[in-house]
Amino acid sequence: MNTPTLALARLADDPIEPASSEPQLIIAALIGVAVIIVLITWLKIHPFLALAIGGIGVGIGAGLEPNASVVSFGTGFGATMSSVGILVGFGAMFGKLLADSGGADRIVDTLVSRSSNRTLPWTMALIGALIGLPMFFEVGLVLLIPVIILVARRTGLPLLKVAIPALAGLSVMHGLVPPHPGPLVAVAALNANLGLTLGLGVIVAIPTVIVAGPLFGNLAAKWVNVPVPDLFLTDEDKGEARDGAPARKRPSFLLAVSGILLPVVLMLARAISEAIAPGSTEPVHAILFFLGTPVVALGIAVVYGIIAFGIGGGMNRTMVSKSLTDSLPPIAGILLIVGAGGGFKQVLIDTGIGTVIANAVSGSSASVLLLAWFVAALIRVATGSATVATVTAAGILAPVAADLGSVDVSLMVLAIGAGSLFLSHVNDAGFWLVKEYLGTTVGQNLKTWSVMECIISVVGLGGVLLLSLVF
Repeated sequence: MNTPTLALARLADDPIEPASSEPQLIIAALIGVAVIIVLITWLKIHPFLALAIGGIGVGIGAGLEPNASVVSFGTGFGATMSSVGILVGFGAMFGKLLADSGGADRIVDTLVSRSSNRTLPWTMALIGALIGLPMFFEVGLVLLIPVIILVARRTGLPLLKVAIPALAGLSVMHGLVPPHPGPLVAVAALNANLGLTLGLGVIVAIPTVIVAGPLFGNLAAKWVNVPVPDLFLTDEDKGEARDGAPARKRPSFLLAVSGILLPVVLMLARAISEAIAPGSTEPVHAILFFLGTPVVALGIAVVYGIIAFGIGGGMNRTMVSKSLTDSLPPIAGILLIVGAGGGFKQVLIDTGIGTVIANAVSGSSASVLLLAWFVAALIRVATGSATVATVTAAGILAPVAADLGSVDVSLMVLAIGAGSLFLSHVNDAGFWLVKEYLGTTVGQNLKTWSVMECIISVVGLGGVLLLSLVF
């Protein structure tokens, strides 16, 4: 996952000076991750507290001044809350309105009626990929979570058999296909052809989603069996619907799907505008840029939900107000955990461990595509940020890209994108977001979500290498 911060810009333009020796940085990072896992799994400490202790402790152990470590953690926490936190809040409101109005029921009933239990995971993978094409992972996740949970609840399918395909679709598009910020930064840094990169990215993305989504989802559901979380419960789910009572009015399928796709369309319009006229200050482009900002786009979706789902679902003002109010308490813990994950990630970035990795691999004579993937994967594992990994790897390999053909440069962008998704774990705010939404333990999330990310990364690299043999 990615949370743009000031440190991200510094890492791209002015590499952060390591806070101590290389061995000390690496040892501190490894111990910090181990401490967090032990605190949560063995001592049963709440993840928010464990991440705070581990994050600040890593900073001090890596050579930062104690106060600087605290400030770094707070900066990362605040940056995550200002981006992901707002998105989660808006997404929870939208999801509760969608559920309470009956809109989610309408979508689920339509999906279930037109898909068998065998084909439903494939349908969820397609939906995740389509929504993820122009959208930040966090936005797509909060929009899809109500649908994922209700599909699993109504069909009786294992939760992960439904969730993994949708998550795979979102994640693959996030790492491999512009207009996501990571791929766009790499395109710009390596001077790649945007259209060619987009086309090759889609070619790599399709088999990657299939392998990491429906195929791995079947295996993940056998490894880990978790109950469907008690989120987005409707009267029907609670057993409060009375026999013989008139069916409650629900928004149409078109209204419900339009609400989910509204932020998708707004963000896609912004991406197209930026591709056609980058840096333009024309009023039309300025408006599209504003409306396509993730927070604004999802905020507009909430307003749409109040109007369309409220009226379309027969809700009065009191019911709408109650739905919005009830949406926030269940996600309070999620917000704190995700924010703490962002704080831990920022401490790792500020220690300069990304710079250490960059210096270690610079000047290598290995295959440029393998090297691009390896550099991005190392920085991703160390810092927890796909965007930091992409920016750093692109900066290291920019001189190499200058001597390559246009196809090879685009493939290098995709190799970096694949590497930037490798092994999401406890220093990634997205790890905690998925864990809390799906109700898994840390160990279960490592066996499912983390493995899925590794599969995406490795299969994506394989696709890139195969294309390099063809073109």
